[in-house]
Amino acid sequence: MSFRSYSNRQTTLERDIVLKGAGVHSGAEVSLILHPAEANSGYNFYVSGGKNAGHVPGDFRSVTNLTLCTVISGADGASVATVEHLLSALRGMGIDNADIEVDGNELPILDGSAEPFVAAIEEAGVRELDEARRYIKILRPVAVTDGGSIGEIFPYDGFRLDIEIDFPTPLIGRQRIDLDVTPASFKKHLSRARTFGFMKDVKQLWAAGRALGSSLENTVAIGEDRILNPEGLRYPDEFVRHKTLDAVGDFALAGAAILGLYRSKRPSHKLNSMMLHALYENRDAWTVVEAADKTRRHYVSPRADFGIAFATPNFAPENA
Repeated sequence: MSFRSYSNRQTTLERDIVLKGAGVHSGAEVSLILHPAEANSGYNFYVSGGKNAGHVPGDFRSVTNLTLCTVISGADGASVATVEHLLSALRGMGIDNADIEVDGNELPILDGSAEPFVAAIEEAGVRELDEARRYIKILRPVAVTDGGSIGEIFPYDGFRLDIEIDFPTPLIGRQRIDLDVTPASFKKHLSRARTFGFMKDVKQLWAAGRALGSSLENTVAIGEDRILNPEGLRYPDEFVRHKTLDAVGDFALAGAAILGLYRSKRPSHKLNSMMLHALYENRDAWTVVEAADKTRRHYVSPRADFGIAFATPNFAPENA
């Protein structure tokens, strides 16, 4: 199938993907293997190394830490950090089901964006499964706040993100992007945006055992008056695009693709997670539907018996 639009049937990878690299926070070298998975299984992580090996469901209720990245943990104590870039690539490119094997407690940062994952997904190929794609369809607005950060989700026939950041430095300033997310738009407009950090924060992060694997090869480094990366930025507004990439990854933990418009000012991993919890708590704000006609993109029919998470219960600076 084409990567330009979403299939109305569930998908998985055509074959395994193997990637290796350092974790941005731990600095440890890790190996990552993505396997094809069955319909309705979603994203499942299997930690075979590091501390407390075991299974970690790719579910928003598995989130245990949101400081600088998204960390998820399983019932047996296994955990894996910095999952948002991989999940962003999987969800953005329309992969619904994947088993993810990692031999450490953090995914590799690679170049700090989702582009290496996207390239690997395209090379591996996508397999359509027999089951219809399922969606969480937003029925009414829901809002959350966290200090000066605001997140709102609205009904919409598609998955649209309207993200705004505002940093006091003129190197970033106020940036906004409003995008319908499809495989084509994700690859073109979001996938290459890298994580970023301020040089003034580096010593404090290192002292806290963070950003030990960060470098100019995987992070946009912001100095007092200039971007320190010799190649500069990949997009003029790369910072807000990376925040949007992160949001796609965090929303991948919903349990199914979302039909809705998410609008956020000063976004963070915490705010994105709060939004998913607020949706779960407001059961009348959404319903689960499935694609009804493969020839049409977003025509859906209700599905009452769907046992999805909802039906049955980086380094980038956070608040921007």
